Amino acid sequence: MNAAPSPAAPSYIPPFGVRTVVGCLGVLLAVHVAGFNEHITEIGLPDIRGAMHIGHDEGTWFTSIYEMFNIAAMAFTPWFYVTFSIYRFSLFMTALLGLLAIPAPYMPDMTTLCILRGAQGLAAGCLPPILMTVMLKYLPAPIRVFGIGGYAMSATFGPNLGGPLEAMWFEGVGWQWLYWETLPLCAIAAGMIAWGLPRDPSHWGRFRNFNWRGFVLGAPAIMCVVTVLYQGDRLDWFRSPLITHLTCWGLALFIAFLVHEWFHHSPFFRIQFWGNRNIAMSLLTLIASLMICALMTEIPFTYLAEIRGYRPVQAAPIALVVALPQLVLLPLTAALCNIRAVDCRYVLAIGLACLGGAAWLGTWLTPDWVRDNFLIIQILQVFGQPMVVIPTLMLAALALGPADGPLISGMVNMLKGMANAIATALFEIMLRRREQYHSAMLLDMHGTHGTALDGMGDPIGAQIGATSPDSGHIARNALQIFHTYVHEQSTVLALADIYLVVVWICAFFLVLTAILPGRIYPPRAPVPAPAAH
Repeated sequence: MNAAPSPAAPSYIPPFGVRTVVGCLGVLLAVHVAGFNEHITEIGLPDIRGAMHIGHDEGTWFTSIYEMFNIAAMAFTPWFYVTFSIYRFSLFMTALLGLLAIPAPYMPDMTTLCILRGAQGLAAGCLPPILMTVMLKYLPAPIRVFGIGGYAMSATFGPNLGGPLEAMWFEGVGWQWLYWETLPLCAIAAGMIAWGLPRDPSHWGRFRNFNWRGFVLGAPAIMCVVTVLYQGDRLDWFRSPLITHLTCWGLALFIAFLVHEWFHHSPFFRIQFWGNRNIAMSLLTLIASLMICALMTEIPFTYLAEIRGYRPVQAAPIALVVALPQLVLLPLTAALCNIRAVDCRYVLAIGLACLGGAAWLGTWLTPDWVRDNFLIIQILQVFGQPMVVIPTLMLAALALGPADGPLISGMVNMLKGMANAIATALFEIMLRRREQYHSAMLLDMHGTHGTALDGMGDPIGAQIGATSPDSGHIARNALQIFHTYVHEQSTVLALADIYLVVVWICAFFLVLTAILPGRIYPPRAPVPAPAAH
């Protein structure tokens, strides 16, 4: 009898070659375009508000609605791209992201603009989980770590490039291009995806077993939590009925969602993965590292804008110092972690030490700093960010089998988006409250020692005394200048406090890295068994 023929390889996973590389790079470009769209519009929001006559409070919803749909989409995308096929789903979402940018500058009111931004956030949030999957699924084992490095670019390269791109589009072309910058890049990414990605089949029958209850519980829960994080500080947290109701309902729905996912036969999230030491450590470290990166990106921009009055085009060089070297250091870090003799846990520890050292240098911040004073801090971030993010993703992704990918991908990407929301809320809370604290302390010290200071004269009054013959007018101006100095100093002290918090976060996770995760080895191609004699 003739031996039964071996089953052919699935047609949608062709041999690795140039087309597969182009397709994966197309998805990588699409993810970066989504990140640029997010960060450029956030950084350029004051310019957008001015051009579209949007108030400050309405502008906060412009951001939070986008993030609400963005993060919720990350959580549930893996089920949908398996059902519709990675090829079709990624191509459709990339095209949708670009097309929705066309009418954005012409929206007649805030309601329609927020609806459009919500749809754009939904399209953008669907792309990062696809990138994680194609890098792990279509790249061969010896270079899979480089795929993880490509995914890490969305956390290190993209956010740091948002400021320079905002400056380039607004200052050089026009404010409309803060929206339209997605158009040419989405067209290129869609072409690369259409030509390069394998045509995997759709599985429409999965809708018969769709986890409707999990979706109905999880999506509103995530949206409520994200809205609370972005709007809580502005609305004074639990003194606002809206924040109170969103928090209570959001947490209740999220707990019900987790319980439901634990027992469901086809969950969106496999909650049991948290029992794996490596996965638990990597997910916690991922949240912390992305929070650190977001905070350390935000502090210099806030300082230069609030204290020095810099426009984004003037602050752009400090972001480029971090962004551009990532194009070299990410592949180098991936190559280092791909060496079997190198323990990625040590790379992670060194990266945390670099970020902690950068934050410690930032605690010396004073009102006399200018852009160049941040250079050493930014250089330490250049090395620290890839050395933290790549080992963290390796601990999460390489501890599982291929079938577990969709069950961890949504969780990783949702936590990645949630980390940015938590970092935003933490930054706003600390900046406002520590600024108020330091302001109160400075004014209290001035009041306590005011008599002792009288002997030092009145330098402010001496400087502006000749500007007006009205002594009352001069006194009012002197008081305003004095409070400006107090606000400047209290803001600087608050930013230094945020740097100090980052130091302690790095120290905590450095200790956690030493005791919690087990070693992970880079993947290798399976060795064929020797033929039987």
